Amino acid sequence: MKKKEINASHTPLYREAGFNLQNSKRTKEAFAAELNHAHEPDDYIYSRYRNPTVVAVEKQIMELEGCNWALLVETGMAAIDVAVSVFQKGAATRPWLFFHEIYGGTNSFIDTVLIKRRNLDVHRFYAKEGLYDFVELERMLAEIQPEFLYFEAVSNPMLIVADVKRIMELAKQYNAKIIVDNTFGTPYLWKPLLDGADLVIHSATKYLSGHGNITAGVICGNDEELMKEAIEYRKWAGHFLSPDDAYRLGTQVKSFELRFQKHCDNAMELAEYLENHPKIGEVLYPGLESHPTRKEAVALFGDKGFGGMLTFDIKGSSDEDKREKCNRFVAALEDTIPLVPTLGEVDTILLPVEPVWGAKYPLPGVIRLSVGIENIEKLKGLIGEALKNI
Repeated sequence: MKKKEINASHTPLYREAGFNLQNSKRTKEAFAAELNHAHEPDDYIYSRYRNPTVVAVEKQIMELEGCNWALLVETGMAAIDVAVSVFQKGAATRPWLFFHEIYGGTNSFIDTVLIKRRNLDVHRFYAKEGLYDFVELERMLAEIQPEFLYFEAVSNPMLIVADVKRIMELAKQYNAKIIVDNTFGTPYLWKPLLDGADLVIHSATKYLSGHGNITAGVICGNDEELMKEAIEYRKWAGHFLSPDDAYRLGTQVKSFELRFQKHCDNAMELAEYLENHPKIGEVLYPGLESHPTRKEAVALFGDKGFGGMLTFDIKGSSDEDKREKCNRFVAALEDTIPLVPTLGEVDTILLPVEPVWGAKYPLPGVIRLSVGIENIEKLKGLIGEALKNI
């Protein structure tokens, strides 16, 4: 029986592993077209290659990012793997340069996959006291002549905002491609491809999804040759997002811009509240006048907002005192603002810095807060009450 098409008002969920190619002639044509990236938009062979539900959500993200193509993968780490592997050319691979102030998982990926397993020539550019030294960056670019430069617009967890235009100008001066992880900035605040980036990646698990119930990643770009390389690697490495997760992501992306503005508004108000609280020391939030890279944040984001992440320090007489107060603060919020090792959800969640980043940031008493979209007065009340307990 021929399957009847239904005029659905939402993107249908196609769970097919493979699609009916009807006859041998059609099969030959379809595989030849797929191999040459010359398929018709509605031609599908196998869901690891392309899937109509996934493609529909990729188009949603293309509209958000203002790009020519977007490829969904199963995690943010997979997005990183696809993005960098686009530039791997065997023995001819030039060095790769990464900022060190990036997601900890990316640094682990560099060490355990790129260096240990692939034996690639990888270099890192380090911040100095929370700032980037552009003289040193130019020296490294000139010396290394890297294939690409990889950085994040806003660092995790210290929220250093990069002077992205200066970084990209230097990279182009030395013929380095540019990969930007814009998970914290999101396309709501900044669209890197419009400023000259070659590839942009997101952990779509975070703000694009925003509900903490899927993992996903996305690579975005404009260059057709990079797209072909990314498609090829995604296909044969098996980095494909499931249709079910794509379907849920598609429904969540529809509210992304509305949600993210609320994240920004709540984070700004909460940062001001914490900065004036007697039990809190330093508060790191790019929207505060006290933030060391506020000028860069204003230049990059304008007046839309400064993101949904903030980091703050609980006061204490010693490291041990701070550590104990931090533990009591976390325990007091266990049922209302839980300790969850992710970010970007509609609910506010926290993560102590020392247990996670202790080797890099041995900072007892410091908390990273992913600010949700709850009623801000309720949020301030919960945090204020927890601070009374310390």
